[in-house]
Amino acid sequence: QVQLVESGGGLVQAGGSLRLSCAASGRSFSSYVMGWFSQAPGKEREFVAGISRSGATTQYTDSVKGRFTISRDNAKNTVWLQMNSLKPEDTAVYYCAADWQTMYAPVSTFDVDYDYWGQGTQVTVSS
Repeated sequence: QVQLVESGGGLVQAGGSLRLSCAASGRSFSSYVMGWFSQAPGKEREFVAGISRSGATTQYTDSVKGRFTISRDNAKNTVWLQMNSLKPEDTAVYYCAADWQTMYAPVSTFDVDYDYWGQGTQVTVSS
């Protein structure tokens, strides 16, 4: 089992940057594919970015490619989401999630595949 705590959200102007962090506690952080999801008011939760167990493979939704970067440090039990060139449409609650997987499993973009979730952190981008 793993517990996830996000931080780093806030209010930023369009074009600005934020860095979200997700600290994991519990065993075997390196056994989890990690993902970031977002949920805007009135909308369903959607995949933003994911990273494989080793960090060698990443995946992004099209709308954030070239602007967001996901990374992880298994020694620190932490995954980050660097968000640059933020747009008002990026405004949402961002959730960190963990998917227990075998070593070479691909990154899933489906929230139902993730086993553990953080409480979320609000990101608000003003125009």
